[in-house]
Amino acid sequence: MALSHCCFCSMQCGLEIEVGDGEWTAKPRKDFPVSTGRLCQKGFHAPLHVFHESRVLTPRRRLLAGDGRSKWEEAGWDASLEQIAGEIGELQAKYGMDSMAVFGGGSLTNELCYLLGKFARVALQTPYIDYNGRYCMSSAAAAGNKAFGIDRGMTMPLEEIERADCLILAGTNIAECQPTMMPYLLAAKKRGAFIVTVDPRNTPTSKLADVHIRLQPGFDSVFVNGLLHVMIEENLVNLPFIQTRVEGFDELKEAVQDYTPDRVEAWTGVMAAVVRTVARKFAAAATGIVMTARGIEQQTNGVDNTLNYINLSLVTGKIGRSGCGYGAITGQANGQGGREHGQKADQLPGYRSIQDPAAREHVSAVWGIQADSLPGPGVSAYELFEKIDRGEIKGLLVLGSNPVVSSPNSTLVKRALRKLKLLVVIDLFETETARLAHWLVPGSSFMEAEGTLTNLEGRVFYRERAMEPLRGNPEDFQILCKLAELLGKGAYFPYSKAEDIFTELRRASAGGKADYQGITYAKLKENHGVFWPCPEESHSGTPMMFTDTFAHPDGKARLHGIVPQLPAEPADRRYPYVLTTGRLANHYLSGAQTRRTDPLNKKAPQPVAEIHPSVAERLKLKLNSRLRLTSRRGTMTVAFKVSEGIHPSTVFLPFHWGDEQSVNLLTVPALDPISRMPEFKICAVQIERLDDEAEDDALMEIAAERQ
Repeated sequence: MALSHCCFCSMQCGLEIEVGDGEWTAKPRKDFPVSTGRLCQKGFHAPLHVFHESRVLTPRRRLLAGDGRSKWEEAGWDASLEQIAGEIGELQAKYGMDSMAVFGGGSLTNELCYLLGKFARVALQTPYIDYNGRYCMSSAAAAGNKAFGIDRGMTMPLEEIERADCLILAGTNIAECQPTMMPYLLAAKKRGAFIVTVDPRNTPTSKLADVHIRLQPGFDSVFVNGLLHVMIEENLVNLPFIQTRVEGFDELKEAVQDYTPDRVEAWTGVMAAVVRTVARKFAAAATGIVMTARGIEQQTNGVDNTLNYINLSLVTGKIGRSGCGYGAITGQANGQGGREHGQKADQLPGYRSIQDPAAREHVSAVWGIQADSLPGPGVSAYELFEKIDRGEIKGLLVLGSNPVVSSPNSTLVKRALRKLKLLVVIDLFETETARLAHWLVPGSSFMEAEGTLTNLEGRVFYRERAMEPLRGNPEDFQILCKLAELLGKGAYFPYSKAEDIFTELRRASAGGKADYQGITYAKLKENHGVFWPCPEESHSGTPMMFTDTFAHPDGKARLHGIVPQLPAEPADRRYPYVLTTGRLANHYLSGAQTRRTDPLNKKAPQPVAEIHPSVAERLKLKLNSRLRLTSRRGTMTVAFKVSEGIHPSTVFLPFHWGDEQSVNLLTVPALDPISRMPEFKICAVQIERLDDEAEDDALMEIAAERQ
């Protein structure tokens, strides 16, 4: 029996897995404190995809057949890696070192995240590396750094939630995205906590709330400015905390002075009395927590939105003590650790800036290279695909990600990947991205490789191997090390096991914002995880952040006066509805694993648009009708359901499908100017009714357009 962890969301619930004679069993671990002995439906079925019949177990290369079509040909491991390395070398010799790029994922272990960043910068010597976490946590990360001087998604452990007297949950649907987190909210509710949800939909989470703010996407900062206005005008702020621990209060006062509750009601439809009630409840509560997620962050104003919600915690002094804090709820399995150790275009291990000379010297010394040989910053995820589309990048290695489905404006991404001279994908399956690859290399499942991950709290923990790799295949880290060796850089990648990589990661992170120096495998196993920062082995970790000081040089947090801006693509007469995207309880990310897990896929086999009854009435929808959604970038046809709980101007669609069912055919590629987060949550669309014959004609039109 192995003590493992679920491979899906950022709760990383504990699993006991036993594999033998072609069968497996999985049940919840009772000793892992985060999930309190529970699993959601994804957790109970987590091992299923590992044994799926479509699992890729042998390297494949794409060959052109005589009729001009391509086909896969299986190849041996040694020959495959030798040829891949040879093709990388030829590309770089012809087009330069910057002609290669790397794209990673937020579900990889800390060891793999670290290794992938080092592989890009040392073995490939390219600045071009980014990952799908850019589409997930980048706005919250940027806001955390600006407000606190450091980005750890949650400033407090989960257990503090039940001690909060008031909770504001903005743009987060915990009941479906992190189901095993719900017991903490239920415990708070049982204690009498006042819960506020802010979401354009009445989700399973908002049904727990005392007040649900059904806010149209794009109006978060208007609403929060109204709350801050009430708190300041009615002297509900914590002045002693502000005077001693915070900077920027005068700027904030000026920014919110015109956002009276009456004006907020006129702009948002949220009643002035509700604005006052929420402001007074949160300010007056002895303890309180604000939590946000992708709903407010995946916008061109995502950093500003997040900063404004952080303002609520700071002006009331509800941070750094029991029952208080701010939390950006990480989405991916290792969304926190994935951005700390070098996968982001501008970062080095330990959350160091790649442009900081001291950081470059430190990491270069650990790696045994000259600091001036270390590449500078690259570009963000979507911008990387734009560079490929312009012909500036010729080769790409993708590990643990499916960007054709997860990126905005996926038509451009697919077009760009088809232009590559070399696309290498390391994955478990022939995903929508892998279909375009020249090489498809079998990847390791979560059950076949040990390593560490960092959950949404900032708790680093150890996940042991549950089974040997199928067919004796090499692990992902061994593939990268072998490629580095074949590229002439093997001396810099001398690892025989994951712990060797982690030992080096600890040294590379030492003294950085995300300091793992004091964390060891033995310590993780003994304590069921350790919260970073943990600067030395005698240190017990930091569950509660900011008890005495913040991470800015002067020890103070920063308030930010936010002037709300329009989205990149507001609704207009031609495109009168706002499309917003999100998750379902049954699926995870691009669905590459969960769509291959029958018990989950049967519950949600296709995307279904959620619309308000007023939309259904206007379109005169029938029982067998479907919807045609059209944006400035594409068109798709989907089933629908009618709900009173969604904002009348908004249509919701989940994002777990590819091809003609991908909502990212429609979404906006505009980026937040700071985080470079795409605007997934606001896309202007028109909606048409399609009946059977009309639908057939529409599908033929779409097919013709895409040929």
